[in-house]
Amino acid sequence: MEVINLLEFLNSTKELHALDYALCDSKLVNFLDLISENEQFTQKIDLGLVCLSEISLHNYVIVDGLKRILSLSLLLHAICECYKKTSEKNDIAINTIRKKYLIENNKTKLRLSNKDQEIYNKIIFGERLSGKEKESYIFQLLHHLWVQIKEDKLQASNIFKMLNKISIVIDTTDSVSKRDLYYILNKDKREIDQLLLIEDYLRQIGIYNDWLNIKNVFNNSTSDINMFFKDFFITKFNFKKFNSNRLYEYFINYFETMFQYVSEDVLINKIKRSAVLYSNILNVNINNESLKQALIKIKMHRGEDTYAYILNIFEDYIDNNISEATFLEILQTIDEYLRNRIKTPNTVTFNELIEYLNAFITCK
Repeated sequence: MEVINLLEFLNSTKELHALDYALCDSKLVNFLDLISENEQFTQKIDLGLVCLSEISLHNYVIVDGLKRILSLSLLLHAICECYKKTSEKNDIAINTIRKKYLIENNKTKLRLSNKDQEIYNKIIFGERLSGKEKESYIFQLLHHLWVQIKEDKLQASNIFKMLNKISIVIDTTDSVSKRDLYYILNKDKREIDQLLLIEDYLRQIGIYNDWLNIKNVFNNSTSDINMFFKDFFITKFNFKKFNSNRLYEYFINYFETMFQYVSEDVLINKIKRSAVLYSNILNVNINNESLKQALIKIKMHRGEDTYAYILNIFEDYIDNNISEATFLEILQTIDEYLRNRIKTPNTVTFNELIEYLNAFITCK
């Protein structure tokens, strides 16, 4: 580990790559607020650990610390914009700032993922942004910094004096998976995109196209995909409560465990089949009219919390483990429970009903 000034670090690098699943979709760091907290610049400011994986000399992947580095880059750009064309001396200083901290070989030093990179490029190279792009956290912070510098009449020399007090601890590691380290460091943060982590894992093991097929089952609806995996894992792990912030962890545990018994093809095909059945539940897409009407009633009576169990029973029905009559009777029993729950809220939980339904199936 090495303690280094944040400006010095940015100056010493050539390329800084964000992970594909690290999105800039939450609050960034307003470095200017540090000025009001420490107006005399008497204390060093420690921004904590930045984890990197070195690709080549001075080229890194940012495992953790992206938002701090992006926020600093936006502040440097805001300074350049505020002092642009104010004097020949300032124009020379602006050119120096851009070459040292923002641009390398006519490209931005900081390489973000997909849409974030597009917005960041437009900002750094002075291109027009759309109304939607201006709603991004990246532009919002830049605009706020620009206004703050103008309204408070902040001098660039004072801002750099403050920035020279900011240090970070650099830890370059290749001993563990970048994805797993990112997850460990961020798993308690709501903004982490669990599906992007899963997508990266499946890309790594060579079944990315199968993942795209699963997404297509739900027309790429993130909410439906999340609902499916929640209910899929509730049935597989017998969860009483499901923590959506641990979806990636559940997925990896399930895959690594199942790989001991079945091949990748068998496992992914099983998940795809469950995805299709779950999509049929969500969209009430079933040819049998009696079963269809029963599912419609469950949907009408707000039975989303029963979908995990219905998926499990649906699979038994498809596998001919239970008859159509039994499946229909179970759906009707679930609907009766839901109707009673709406009329008279009671203390009988659906988990208690599951025990009854399972006993009913056994008798059948």
